[in-house]
Amino acid sequence: MAGTLHVAWDEKMTSYDWGRRHPMAPVRLHLTMELARSLGILDVEGVSVVSPAAATDAELELIHDPAYIAAVKLAGSAEPDYSILAYGLGTDDNPCFAGMHEASALIAGGTLAAARAVWTGTAGHAACIAGGLHHAMRARASGFCVYNDPALAIAWLLDEGADRIAYVDIDVHHGDGVQAAYYHDPRVLTISMHEHPATLFPGTGLPADTGGLGAQGSAVNVALPAGTRDAGWLRAFHAVVPPLLTAFRPQLLVTQHGVDTHWSDPLANLEISIDAQRSAAAALHQLAHATADGRWVITGGGGYQPLSVVPRTWTHVLAEAAHAPITPDTPTPESWRAHAAGCALGRPPDTMTENTTPHYTPFETGYDPADPLDQAIIATRAAIFPEHGLMPLH
Repeated sequence: MAGTLHVAWDEKMTSYDWGRRHPMAPVRLHLTMELARSLGILDVEGVSVVSPAAATDAELELIHDPAYIAAVKLAGSAEPDYSILAYGLGTDDNPCFAGMHEASALIAGGTLAAARAVWTGTAGHAACIAGGLHHAMRARASGFCVYNDPALAIAWLLDEGADRIAYVDIDVHHGDGVQAAYYHDPRVLTISMHEHPATLFPGTGLPADTGGLGAQGSAVNVALPAGTRDAGWLRAFHAVVPPLLTAFRPQLLVTQHGVDTHWSDPLANLEISIDAQRSAAAALHQLAHATADGRWVITGGGGYQPLSVVPRTWTHVLAEAAHAPITPDTPTPESWRAHAAGCALGRPPDTMTENTTPHYTPFETGYDPADPLDQAIIATRAAIFPEHGLMPLH
C-alpha cells in the first residue's frame, strides 16, 4: 500500500455550521486538526492530508432521495420555504444555514474519498473526522445530520464489488440511519453501542432489532444503561465487537467515533473518559488488521465539548491510525493551547489524558444476571450470537 493513512480534510468543512447557539460547533474540527498538526501526527511518514471533492448528486443518490437533495439545496438558499419541514429541515435540531448542501456534500465527499483510498489500496487506513453523520435518513435530516456519509461510503463500496462490510458505531446515540440503510442487506454488519433508547435520542436500537428478513443477525445493538462508566463500556465493547467481527470477517471495517459518550458531554448520560475512548480506538485498529486485512475507514460523529474532549480524542484516533499512538501523558503543545485559548471556549487542556487507566473484566470470565450492564450484554449476545454460530454466554 502506498500510504499508511489518508486524511480527507478541507477547512471548508467547518462551514457545516448550524449557528452560534447550536451544540455542534464546527470549531471542534478545526481544533482537532490543529492539535494533530501541532503534535506532528500529520507529518508522520505515510500520512497524507488531501482536500476531497464534494459528493455529486449522483453519488448522494446512492443513499438519498433526489427530492430530499433538492430540499437540502433549497434549505441552504436565500429563500427556503415551509416545504423543507417535511424533510426534517428548518427545525431546532437542523436549522437552515447558507450553503447547507455544499457543506454537507463536501463532508460526504470526504468519507467517500476515504473509502476509495482504502478500497483501491492507496492507503491502508483513511479518515474523515468531519463525517460520521449517522442519523440522516434516505429522505430526512435528523440529529444534526444532513447526508449520511458512512452509509454513502458503504453503498459506494458495495457498488465496487465489496460483499462483506462491517460498520462499528461507538457514538452515544444509536446509529439509526446507517442501520436503516442496511437492515435488509446481509452484506453489511452494523454494530451500534449506545445509551439505552429509553433515556436518549433517537429512541431506537434495542437488542431485539437484529436485521430484516434474509438479513437476520446483520444489525447489532448494545443498549447501555445511563451512567455506564469506563469499565462497563469497555466490558460491553469487548464482549460483543471482537467476536462478531472475527466471525463475520469483513473485507473492510468502517467505524464511527462519536465522543459524546464522555462524562462531561451535555447531551447524553454515559460517563466515559478520553482514555477509554482512546483504548476503544486502539482496539478497533487491532481488529481492522485482525479481521479486515487492515482496511479501515474512520469517521468522527457526535461530541459537544469542542475544546476539552473532541480534539484530544480524535487526535488520538488519527495517531492510532497513523501507527504513531500518542503517550497519554503527552502535553498538549503550547502553540496549540495559545491558539485554542483564542477561541474563547475556556482553558485548553494541558495533556492528552484524563489520568485514568482503562480496565475492564472480560465478560467471558463470569457475569451477574442481576447487573444492568451485564443484562445489556446478555440481551445483545442472546439475540445475535447464534446467528453467527457463536454461543451467547461462553
